[in-house]
Amino acid sequence: MKVCIVGAGYVGLVSAACFSDFGWNVACVDKNEEKISQLLSSKIPIYEPGLDDLVARNVQAGRLSISTNLAASVADAEIVFLAVGTPMRKGDGHADLSYIFLAVEEIAPMLKTFTVVTTKPTVPVCTSRRIEERLRELQPDADFAVCSNPEFLREGSAIQYFMHPDRIVIGCDEERAENLMRRLYKPLTLREAQIMFTDREPAELAKYAANAFLAMKNSFINEISDLCERVGADVQQVAASIGRDRRIGEKFLSPSCGVRRLMLPKRCLRDHPHSSRERDTRNGC
Repeated sequence: MKVCIVGAGYVGLVSAACFSDFGWNVACVDKNEEKISQLLSSKIPIYEPGLDDLVARNVQAGRLSISTNLAASVADAEIVFLAVGTPMRKGDGHADLSYIFLAVEEIAPMLKTFTVVTTKPTVPVCTSRRIEERLRELQPDADFAVCSNPEFLREGSAIQYFMHPDRIVIGCDEERAENLMRRLYKPLTLREAQIMFTDREPAELAKYAANAFLAMKNSFINEISDLCERVGADVQQVAASIGRDRRIGEKFLSPSCGVRRLMLPKRCLRDHPHSSRERDTRNGC
């Protein structure tokens, strides 16, 4: 299988390295010539344990190519992943999809045979349908399908998460595209990874829902940490106690600076013997 990944950022590079390690022929393309030059010199521009070895091994084996040549990479690809950035826009905080649609306009004339165009980054609901509409405008006769395959990687352990995922979510409503995506991820299903096929909108929303839930869980344990400091309790013991409840789970119950922490109302503990342990700062968070 031939795969093209547009964007050699965190998600794109990790995905390219892992897919090529499955045995697929993967072309990772980026416009940033300096970044590509670094990668071709075996310099990984991001920190991810094991990624340098994974990239080098698959480049040497001929399964992974890294370049700025979009035309050649897309022309032979059965699946094209859009893995460019979707940063927050200044002012309104909305996702900036300009890089996504710039990539769409560039790949449109290169779609010669049936191709699955798939989004990898976090994108607003209905983005895949907007991509489909734009591709139809640009190439009315092109044979393609657009899918959503959100990534749930965790920085610092992304390779482990990719190779041993809790689940793989694919939003797809075209049988040929579903068959190709099943084939792409077959090496993981042999390891009993669960593939969940949904419509496109649920797949796109699932990423936001997961992020929001994890942020809520992190914020919750941070608030419990504040409460523990006021009453003289050990937050780690509290986290271990509630984490053993299977409805809650043990993950993401470590106090951290990952989410902005909120002040607990002082009136809640005004009369508690440890209430003098109030803090005006949050360890720099």
